[in-house]
Amino acid sequence: QGFYQIQVLVCARCADKPTTSLTECFSVFASQALQLQAGNKHCLVARSMCYLKLGDTENSLRDAEASLQNDKTFSKGLYQKAETLYTMGDFEFALVYYHRGHRLRPELQKFRLGIQKAQEAIDNSVGSPSSVKLENKGDLCFLSRQAESKKVKQKLQVKAPKKDQKQQSKVGPIRNEKTERQLLGELYADKAYLEKLLKDADLIKSSTKYGMTVEDLILGGINYLDTRTEFWQQQKPIYARVRDRKLMQQRWLPERKRKPSEVARYILKSMEEIDMLLTSSCPEASCKKAEHVLKTIQSWSEDEIPNKNELIGNLYSCIGNAQIEMGQMGAALQSHKMDLEIARENDLPDAVSRALDNIGRVYARIGKFQQAIDTWEEKIPLAKTSLEKTWLFHEIGRCYLELDEAAEAQDYGEKSLQSAEEEGDVEWQLNASVLVAQAQVKLQDFQSAVMNFEKALEKAKLIHNDAAQQAIIIALDDANKDFIEELRAEQRRERLESFRGTNSPGNRCVKQRRKFCFKSKIVKSSSPQ
Repeated sequence: QGFYQIQVLVCARCADKPTTSLTECFSVFASQALQLQAGNKHCLVARSMCYLKLGDTENSLRDAEASLQNDKTFSKGLYQKAETLYTMGDFEFALVYYHRGHRLRPELQKFRLGIQKAQEAIDNSVGSPSSVKLENKGDLCFLSRQAESKKVKQKLQVKAPKKDQKQQSKVGPIRNEKTERQLLGELYADKAYLEKLLKDADLIKSSTKYGMTVEDLILGGINYLDTRTEFWQQQKPIYARVRDRKLMQQRWLPERKRKPSEVARYILKSMEEIDMLLTSSCPEASCKKAEHVLKTIQSWSEDEIPNKNELIGNLYSCIGNAQIEMGQMGAALQSHKMDLEIARENDLPDAVSRALDNIGRVYARIGKFQQAIDTWEEKIPLAKTSLEKTWLFHEIGRCYLELDEAAEAQDYGEKSLQSAEEEGDVEWQLNASVLVAQAQVKLQDFQSAVMNFEKALEKAKLIHNDAAQQAIIIALDDANKDFIEELRAEQRRERLESFRGTNSPGNRCVKQRRKFCFKSKIVKSSSPQ
C-alpha cells in the first residue's frame, strides 16, 4: 500500500510543479519507494514519468522497459513506454506499444488517443499512405521502416558546429527564423534571450554553487529547445499546419457542398461524444457540445441531411437529459417539449415515445405526479417491448402511490409484475413485487403484503442484492407486525360479539326457563308418592 501512496504523491507533484520541484519530488519520493522494494513496477513507472517531465527521455525509457521486464502485459508500463517513444520522436514504435496496450485494455481512452496522435504524427512526417504510389522496380524488401524513419529524421536534423556552440548564434539561426518562430511560439523569445546571454563573456565563465558553469546551463537550455523544435517539426511540420489551417477555413464555407460521408462522420462522432460525456458524469460539457452541434446542423440544408428534423429532435432530447442531470428541471422540460413538438410535426412515433418518456421523468422529479401519470399513460400504446411496459407500469404505479391512491398503484404494480415475468427480468420482478406489497400495506391487506414481500425477498437473494434484502426485511417485519395486530383485533372482536350474543335478553329468558324447569324436576322427584 505504501508504494501506491508514494506513486500518487510522485504523480501529483509531477503534474503541476516546475522543474526544480520535479527534481526534488523525484529524489525524495521515487528514490524512497525503490529503496523499500527494488524493481517495483509501479514505482518504476512513476519515476519514468518524472524523468519524462524533466526531459530525460533515456532514463525514462529505461525505467519504462524495466517495469515490463517481469510482466509484459502491464498496461501502465506499456503506456509509459509508448509516451516516452512518442516524445523521443519514434512515432512508429510508439504506435506499436499504443496498439499493444489497446489490445490488452480496450476500455482505456488513453490508448485510443495515443494511437490517434501517433498515426497523425506519422502521416504529418512522411505523408499519408494514399499520397504514396509504389512502383514495382525490383525487390524493396531490404528497406525497413526503421531505415525510412532514419532518413526522414536525417533530413530534419540540424548540422551545428560541435567545437564552439557560442559561435552558433553568430553564424545565424539553425533553421529558417520564420519556421523556428512558428514552431517554438512563445518559447522563441526565451531562446533568443539565452543566445544573447552567451555573448556575455564574464557571465558564462562564472559557475554555480553546484559546480556547473553558467555556460553549460545556457547551452543545455538551448539544446533542449532545439530538441523540442525538432520534435514538433516531426510531429506536425509547417506544411501540415498550413494545410490544416486551410482545411479548417474551407470546411464549413456556405458555398462548399459537404459530402454525405463527411456529414455522417461528423454527426456520428458528435453524438458519440455527447453520449460519452453524459455517461461520464460531465453533463455541462455534454450540454454545450449538443448545443453547438444543434446550431451547426440547423445551418445546414435538408438536402445535405435528409433526416434533419429527426436529428434536431434527438439533440433537444440530449440537451434535456443533460439539463436533468444538472438539476435544471424547467429548462429540461422545455427541451423535451421541443423534442415532442418536432416528433409530432414530422410523424415520428419512436421520437414521440422518447419525448413522452422524458417529460414524464421531469414531472416525477419535480413532484407533479398527476402530470407524470397523464404523460406516461399517453405513452403506453407506443411501448413496444415487455421490458419497456414493465418500467412504464412501475413508474405510473409509483406516482399513484405518492398520491395515496393505493388501489391504482396496486393495479399498475401487478401489470408491471406480469410484464416482468413475460420478459424474464428478475430485477424488475423484484421492483414490481415491492410496489404491489407497499400498495397492499396502504390498503391494509397485510396478509397479501407479507406474501409479496416474501416473493420480493426471494428475488433479491437470487440476484445477490444485499441492500434490497435489508430494506425488504425491515418492510416485511413491519407488515408482519401489522398482520399480527390485525389478527388479534379480529379475535377480540369475535370474542366481544360472542359475549354480547350470550348476554342478549332472549338468551337470558331461555336460561331462566331452563333453570325453572330444572328446579321443578327436582321438586317433583323429592315429593312423597
